[in-house]
Formats: sequence, structure tokens, C-alpha cells
Amino acid sequence: MHSRREFLHKLSGASAGIFFVGCNFVDSALAAAQSVAAGKRRQVIIAGERVMTIDVHSHVLVAEALDLVKPYKETQSIRDQFASARGPGYDVRLVDARLQRMDREGLDVQVLGINPFWYWAERGLASQIVQVQNDAIAKMCASHPDRFVGLASVALQFPELAADQLEQGMKKQDMRGCLIGGSVNGEELSSPKFYPFWERAEQLQAFVFIHPQGFPDAQNRLQGNGYLTNVIGQPLETTVALSHLIFEGTLDRFPGLKICAAHAGGFLPSYSGRMDACLIAFPDFCKPVKKDPSEYMKQLYFDSIIVTGEGLRHLVATAGVGQVVLGTDFPTAWNSKGVDHVLNTQSLSDADKKAILGGNAAKLLRINPRGNA
Repeated sequence: MHSRREFLHKLSGASAGIFFVGCNFVDSALAAAQSVAAGKRRQVIIAGERVMTIDVHSHVLVAEALDLVKPYKETQSIRDQFASARGPGYDVRLVDARLQRMDREGLDVQVLGINPFWYWAERGLASQIVQVQNDAIAKMCASHPDRFVGLASVALQFPELAADQLEQGMKKQDMRGCLIGGSVNGEELSSPKFYPFWERAEQLQAFVFIHPQGFPDAQNRLQGNGYLTNVIGQPLETTVALSHLIFEGTLDRFPGLKICAAHAGGFLPSYSGRMDACLIAFPDFCKPVKKDPSEYMKQLYFDSIIVTGEGLRHLVATAGVGQVVLGTDFPTAWNSKGVDHVLNTQSLSDADKKAILGGNAAKLLRINPRGNA
């Protein structure tokens, strides 16, 4: 077991350069080293206090559901993903391996969801997919109720059905909300077609996590090196979805919604001021809503997957620290050091870090903040 002095000596000798770390980083890094050495869960310590961490952005896949869609070309990419070398990381059945990695990364609780690949499906098949997936997630959460909470799958192409699926998931399977895409077969989430779903989500106080499914309208221009279909396409889809929810008045119609956007809300936090300026520069095209468009940032929630400390600082400054929650995109490597990303952002106070790492999500998801600490 490392002592604090031994750990600092090894840490300072790890690089020829000189660098400075805060006490909180040292405490957490020391706890991480000790936990790994002992084969135990990494514990995150801030100012001497054990902090529960909640990862709101993690993925699973259910083999039985993928079997249902084998004949359909629309699911080829998701089935390829499950069959790839990364596939086991998504498998809802491989709980122990997931827990081991969570322990290494200092993740106490994960919120489990499935990216919608079934919006093309007819009602009967979509209902089957949703039922199989929600049953599997509920079973996984029940097996380790201190480590997992679930987000329901819903067939949003049928809004009334999706509303019923959300309610059943929350009331009968202890789901805390649902995961949806950034659009549905080319239709914006702000369309009146989806009002029945949004109304029910507001009534249930559901946590609605929006995860983009790429930006099909720009596929041709996003080809080539750089994986731009993901690097640009994913955050662009989220940006467009949120912008419509703001400008079309959906957030005014349903002010109690608890919407959380993946990947730190895409490009919206960095450019929300341009929406305000449009009201003045082009009033014929930018109709007023109940408040300045950028003010709706404080009505939305955002995960912390924005890669840099400066990006996280700006997100907090724009939306408010109470609107930001920890995300890792597990099992991908987009933010596999998500806990340290928050701990190492120097602009954040201890209280800010505690809120982002778990405090905010505990309130949103009805998780006892002391239950896993």
C-alpha cells in the first residue's frame, strides 16, 4: 500500500517536467492507487469527504433484442458494433466485467441506456424490442441496485405508445426516465406530434437523456478521414435538436421537463449567444420566445463529455454548475477518465466538483447520495 509521501515521490518522478497538483487531486489519486493495489473500488475523496460518483452516460446492448432485428438492414451497424472487439463492453449480461472497470475508474453508479436503433420499426416489432430491452435493463439494475439505475427504451415514432412505455418503465421497473434520439425519422423532437410524450415525461418527472444518432443530412460532406460523422455529426444533431426545442416553444409549453443532452449539449453552449443576437439582427426569422434563447441553457442539463478543462469551465459558466452531470460514454474511450476530467479542472471549486460528480445526478435520478459512499 502506498503512503502519501511515497505516492507523491513516485508521481513527481513520473515526468522530467515540473508540475503542480492540488490537494484534492493528490487525495483522489492516492485513493485510486491504493484501491487498485488492493483490488478494490476506487474511492473519490474531495476535501477529505468521500464523494459518490454517478455516470449518467453509459451504454448497454441486449443480444436478444438484436436477434429480433437480424433480418433488417437498418440494424446492420448496431449489430456489427455488438459483434466487434468492443462488443463485450456493451453486453448487458457481462455485469462483473463492467463492475470491475467501474471500480478502476471510480464510478459508483451507472445510468444504463440504449441508443435507439428501432425508430424505423412497425408498432409490433418496436414494442417487442422495447419490452425485451427494458426487462433486461431492469434485471441488471435489480441484481446490483447500489450500482445501476436504468433508462427505459421507448418507441418514440409512436408518441402515445412511448409515453405509456415510459410510464410503465418508471412505475413497474423502477426506471428513472428514458433515452431518446435527437430526431425521429427526420422529424424534430419539437414537433407537436411528440407533445403527448413530452406531457407524460413532465408529469412523471422523468429524466430524458437525448443521445444523437448522427446527422444524416450531412453524411456526404462528413465522409473521409477524421470520423466526422461522429466527431461533428453527433454534436451537431444535439445542437439542432435543442435549438428547435427552444425556438419552437417546447420548453415553454413543458417547463418542468428534465432533459439532459449528451456530449455537453453539442455546440450549443459555445454558441448560444448567437441565438440571442438573431432576435435583434433578423427579427423576421427569429421570433421571440418567453426569455432570451440562451437562458434556456439553465433549464437543460448537460453531461461533462466536453474533453477539455476549458470546455468544462465554459459549460459551467454558461449553463450553471447545477446543470452539469458526469458522463463517460462507457464503454467507449471518449471520456474514460471522466472522474479525473472533473477533478483536474482547476476552475471548479470543491463544491462544484461534488455537484458534477454525483450531487446533481442524485437529485435528478432519486439516488441516495449516501447509499454508495
